[in-house]
Amino acid sequence: MLTIKKFFLAPIKGYQYISKMLPASCRYYPTCSEYASWLFDTTAPHMAFADASLRILRCNQLFDGGIDYPVIAYKKPHILDQTPYLNYLCGKMEIKYWFVPKAGAKNRYFVIKDHNAYRT
Repeated sequence: MLTIKKFFLAPIKGYQYISKMLPASCRYYPTCSEYASWLFDTTAPHMAFADASLRILRCNQLFDGGIDYPVIAYKKPHILDQTPYLNYLCGKMEIKYWFVPKAGAKNRYFVIKDHNAYRT
């Protein structure tokens, strides 16, 4: 069954495949398509769609560009909701994204991809 996440990620992956053959033109790091991909992996689709659309609108000559990581709202789960022996039971744990706290913003985190993670 096709999930909502895969529904939104499929055109992004298709665009990324085609854009590898073209010269780079994005003013930001990560690129706009990678930014959208990270958002759809880590947040609800309606929030990811809105944030990715705003990012694409900023990708023009009126803005300087540069490093612009996605910022998401995240609330840590309660300690009793976490399984302390998950790593022991399931084997090696793969980390795909790092959530780095944003200074001065409560429950807001930068999403940074771990490039040593497995590729899917």
